[in-house]
Amino acid sequence: MDELARLTAMANQIADNFSFHDDAIERIADHIQRFWAPSMRRRIMEFNASGGDGLRPEVKEAVRRLTVPG
Repeated sequence: MDELARLTAMANQIADNFSFHDDAIERIADHIQRFWAPSMRRRIMEFNASGGDGLRPEVKEAVRRLTVPG
């Protein structure tokens, strides 16, 4: 599994874990922001910006809310 496929799978698993919460998008974004390395966040953000094929809709929205340190 390549890096992008692994990140997509991980992000979708995070969404699965938070899917029953009313604030799932915020929780997904918070988890990725807190626990993923900046390089991982940057990669998933770039992928999302190019369409994000395979990412769940709630992951796409959560990724739009991420920041990467300069």
